[in-house]
Amino acid sequence: MTLTESEVKISVICDDIKELLIYKNRKYGNSALKPCRVFSKASTVEQLLVRIDDKLNRIMQGAGLLAEDEDVVNDLIGYLILLKIGMNDEKNKQVLEMGREIFEEGFKSVTIPLHQKPIPQEDDNGV
Repeated sequence: MTLTESEVKISVICDDIKELLIYKNRKYGNSALKPCRVFSKASTVEQLLVRIDDKLNRIMQGAGLLAEDEDVVNDLIGYLILLKIGMNDEKNKQVLEMGREIFEEGFKSVTIPLHQKPIPQEDDNGV
């Protein structure tokens, strides 16, 4: 399938952001998704939200004007991608923890109450 001109542009920009994120991840370690937690004990998602808030605050204060600084846009896109990864990781962690709880406790026997009313049979209704 041939890509349209817009689809090619989308692909190029997404590849550029991907390369930037991988470069920064290698340069700084996995600090965005696996913070060292020296001072803050907040979740990864919460810490990413703080970074995004910080970046947006700087834009609002005029310290990083979007029209003049493409890096600000790239940083925001990168943080949003990392946020999506962090949110997925947290959701997967919750599912894994639930599974562990179920299997660590083992299967419990359950008493199922018997029907108190007789279940109608075909002969009861004259059928």
